[in-house]
Amino acid sequence: MTHTRENIADLSINELLGREIACSCGHAHSIPMKRVLIGSGVTTDIPRTLRECGYKKALILSDRITWDIAAKDVAEYLERDGFPYETLVLEGRVVPDEARIGEIIIHAPRDADIIIAVGTGVMCDIGKMISYKMDIDTAAVVTAPSVDGFASKHAALVIGRLKVSFTTHCPTIIVGDVDVLKNAPMSMIIAGWCDIMGKFSCLSDWKISHIVNDEYYCETLADMVYRSVRICRDNLEALKLREPHAVQSVMEALVLAGIAMSFIGNSRPASGSEHHLSHCWELRTAKEGKELAPHGIQIGVGEALISMLYGWLKTETVDFATARAIPFDERAWEAGVHDYFGSDADDILKEIRGDHRYDADVRARRLAALEKNWPAVLEIVRAMPAHEEIVAMLKSAGTATAPADIHLTDKEAADSIRHAKEVRNKYTVLGVLDDLGLLETYAARIEAK
Repeated sequence: MTHTRENIADLSINELLGREIACSCGHAHSIPMKRVLIGSGVTTDIPRTLRECGYKKALILSDRITWDIAAKDVAEYLERDGFPYETLVLEGRVVPDEARIGEIIIHAPRDADIIIAVGTGVMCDIGKMISYKMDIDTAAVVTAPSVDGFASKHAALVIGRLKVSFTTHCPTIIVGDVDVLKNAPMSMIIAGWCDIMGKFSCLSDWKISHIVNDEYYCETLADMVYRSVRICRDNLEALKLREPHAVQSVMEALVLAGIAMSFIGNSRPASGSEHHLSHCWELRTAKEGKELAPHGIQIGVGEALISMLYGWLKTETVDFATARAIPFDERAWEAGVHDYFGSDADDILKEIRGDHRYDADVRARRLAALEKNWPAVLEIVRAMPAHEEIVAMLKSAGTATAPADIHLTDKEAADSIRHAKEVRNKYTVLGVLDDLGLLETYAARIEAK
């Protein structure tokens, strides 16, 4: 059976796993994940699920906080079932750096065939990296629905004080017990909700790149993610009351976003210009030794900024002849990259030169495609929720809506808009504005606010 945007909604999350999904986009999607348990009391199903998936011994990995929240219950159920396991509880503040990774590898039992990482993004990323290095599987027992990376094969680690994304193992089992999730700090629940709201711009960015660059685009997966976004948006009031069905909808949306990423082998269905702003903010604050708001809260602010850019573009009178005549000042651009990214600039410049994204002929092809397909691009731009709508949703959620709310100045926000297109080789609305000669104009507007 070939799945389309209409009938894929009939599949449960577990029906997406363990087989190839023939898709109307022409690709067969698959993911090595074996089981997803989301619902009330599903922690009790862990021993049975481990046995059904063929595992023989587990290492339960947690920190002191997540031990008390959920890991001790996992251990209790494994004990009752007679399933072999060992535990490793990390003390103190857990930073996913080389020291922690080394510590865990030293103490991990050699006969474990699955790591059960209990916690949120940090613990799950550590679990992925350890399982990758030990060449065994990993399960994520999530204690707060805070990020969309649980189901992805990427792990964000801190190397040399900088956050670096590594390709690792996708978890084979994900557990989201709603009885645990609904009691997480509301700030973490809302962070996950904000991460989901960021899909408005990332899906728009992806579709624009498909039109301009002929980048692969799967309408079925995009619509699958978008449906979950709408469900989470419409359940915000219930989420604020910690109602189980609303908390479950956020957790399912976060997992679905990760599954979509794994299906196509990159982060396009879940990460776009809003995430690129966040990457810039994290790079800069890490260098300065500052703490920044949680990832999801950053994404909410990034979404507000990007929706503002989309809104301005909706009413712009685009002059393609003028855009084609704008020269690319490579020396000034390179100096700007060095000034903004500092010690990371050389690596960024090397990658950009390798993919030739700013070569004159490449830019000319993009501009030609933009001009030819401008009505279709403008349709996507106009379909993006208005800035006022995004801000109203964020305010209703009681979360940050502007750079100042996460201790960023308007200049820092504007500078990130100027440079965020450099951090990933993904064409987004920031690239569109740059090609049209509007990026600096729009960044200056934000700086002058």
